[in-house]
Amino acid sequence: MLKKTNQGGGVIGCTTAYYLTRHPKYDPALHQITLLEASSIAAGASGKAGGLLGLWAYPECLVPLSYRLHRELAAEHNGAERWGYRRLGCGSISAVVNSLKEEIEAQPRSDDANLSKVETPLPIQSTATTGNEDTDNKAWEKLPKQDEAAANMLTDSPLPPDLDWIDGQLITHYSEMGQPGSTETSQVHPFHFTTAIAELAREKGVDIKLGAQVIKIHHSKSAVSSVDYLDRQTSQTHTLDNPTDVIVTAGPWTGRLLPKARIEGLRAHSVVLTADVSPYAVFTDIQLPNSYIPSHRALKGQPRKHKGRVDPEIYARPFGEVYACGEPDTITPLPETADLVACDDDQCDDLVAYIATVSPVLAAAPVKARQACYLPRHMRFGDERPPLVGETTVPGLWVAAGHTCWGIQNGPGTGCLMAELVLDGEARSADIGRLDPKRYKI
Repeated sequence: MLKKTNQGGGVIGCTTAYYLTRHPKYDPALHQITLLEASSIAAGASGKAGGLLGLWAYPECLVPLSYRLHRELAAEHNGAERWGYRRLGCGSISAVVNSLKEEIEAQPRSDDANLSKVETPLPIQSTATTGNEDTDNKAWEKLPKQDEAAANMLTDSPLPPDLDWIDGQLITHYSEMGQPGSTETSQVHPFHFTTAIAELAREKGVDIKLGAQVIKIHHSKSAVSSVDYLDRQTSQTHTLDNPTDVIVTAGPWTGRLLPKARIEGLRAHSVVLTADVSPYAVFTDIQLPNSYIPSHRALKGQPRKHKGRVDPEIYARPFGEVYACGEPDTITPLPETADLVACDDDQCDDLVAYIATVSPVLAAAPVKARQACYLPRHMRFGDERPPLVGETTVPGLWVAAGHTCWGIQNGPGTGCLMAELVLDGEARSADIGRLDPKRYKI
C-alpha cells in the first residue's frame, strides 16, 4: 500500500489531490491519499482571494499550463455554474477625485443592522495628530499582482461603454490589459472552485480530514517516517506512520513545517459587495483630496490612512458579487491556523470608501463580507522568489507553496505537475526546474 499525505486544504493541496486521483498510474486499490487540513477547505487565501486568472500572470513556467487546465476543468465539470468560470475584461483606470460633496444622502445598508446610513466618504479636514505621521499617513503599498511586468502589458484604449459602474467623468486614463487573445483574463469564484475540486478528489478516494493540524513531520536524510497531527476537536494527537510521500501544501504555514523553505505570510484585506455588474477586473489609481477622511474614521476622530493616492483592485464576480482588495500589511503575525486570522474592519471600510469615490453603483451596494487572509511568499534575502514546487533533499518529502497572489491561477498547473513528479518521477507538462526546492538545499 502506497500512502501519500497532502498537508493543506487550500487550492494547491486540493488540486494536487485531484490530479493524483486522475493520473493514469493512480490505483485506489494501491494508493491511499490523505489530505490533512487544520480548519476547513479554502479557509485561508483560497477562499478569500479574488479568483483572477490571467495569461499575463507569473511565473511564466506555470501560467500557460494552469490557465489551460482551468478551461479544461470548467468544461469537464460544468465550472461555469459550479464555480463561476468565465472570461472577463481587464484594465487599469486613473481617476482624479477633486472634491466630494459635504452632504451625501444616506442609504440603508443590509450588512450592518445597527447602521442607519451609508458610511459614504465625507471631506473632513483632519485635525487629529498621532505623533507618528509617517506611520499613519504612509504611502499606499501595491499588492504583488500589480508588478512592473503586468503594468507594461497595459495598452491605451477608451473606457469600454459597458464598464458603466465606474464614473467616467472622473477617469483621466484607461488602459486595457494587453492584446486580446494573447493576454486574456478569466476568473473563478475561489471558494467554490477550491471546495468543488476537493469534493471531486474525495469522490475518487481521497480521505479528507478537517480540523487536523499537522504538528511535526518526522524524517531522516533518506526518508519520511511519520506525520503527527492534532485533532482540534478532541485535542488528541494522531500519527500517520510510514507514508511513502508527504506533500506540504500549507500556504503561508509551510514555513512552520519546513523552516528552510522560507515561506511567510503577507496579510491582505478584502471586501465582497452585493452587486450585479458587467464582468471586468479593474486596477485603479485614484487621486483623492488631501483633506479626505472616510466617514468611519472621521467619526472616531482618526486621521486618514492614505497620502492622497490609493489603488484598490476591483473585480466583478459571478453570482452577483463584486470583490475588492487593498494594500497588504505585516502588522499582525501569522496565527496558528487560518480560522484565527484577524480582520481589521477599519481597513475593510477604507476599501469600501475608496471604491465608492469612483463608483456610485458600488457606493450603494451592501457589504456582504469583510475579510483578511495571508498570501504565501517565498522570501530569500529580503526578496520575493518564485514558488517552490518539487521534492526536497529528503526523498519522499515534497513542497508546493509560495504562490503569492497567483495561487488560484496556478493551482491546477501546480497540482498536475506535482502528480507527475510523484507518480512519474518527473514533470512532463512544463519545465519547472527553476522552482525546484533542491536549488535552495531544502
